[in-house]
Amino acid sequence: MAKLTQDELLAQFEELTLIELAAFVKAFEEKFDVTAAAPVAVAAAGGAGVVAEAAEEQDEFDVILDSAGDKKIQVIKEVRALTSLGLKEAKDLVDGTPATVLEKVAKDAAEKAKAQLEGAGAKVTVK
Repeated sequence: MAKLTQDELLAQFEELTLIELAAFVKAFEEKFDVTAAAPVAVAAAGGAGVVAEAAEEQDEFDVILDSAGDKKIQVIKEVRALTSLGLKEAKDLVDGTPATVLEKVAKDAAEKAKAQLEGAGAKVTVK
């Protein structure tokens, strides 16, 4: 098999949707037994004390859409504004509730996203 250059790989990734790219990253992590979460890897390399401290204080949150409510179109618009999803992907995400809108974001970003989605009429959980 011919070896692809970095530019050729990037050109291929540009053609993927965000959902396809996320599936690729997950498959890559499983195949090579790695994670894309660099801050956690750096903390693990720092020693056991740093890992224990990081586990006690949560600094990454997931924003989960529980239901779209009555204003589904407004919720789809907010999901598109918060993510880089296209119209169809955002609609599929809203239709497939409960669904994770944002993963591993800072607390302030999670709270801001929750406020935006709830302002549009959605029910949201931050974990």
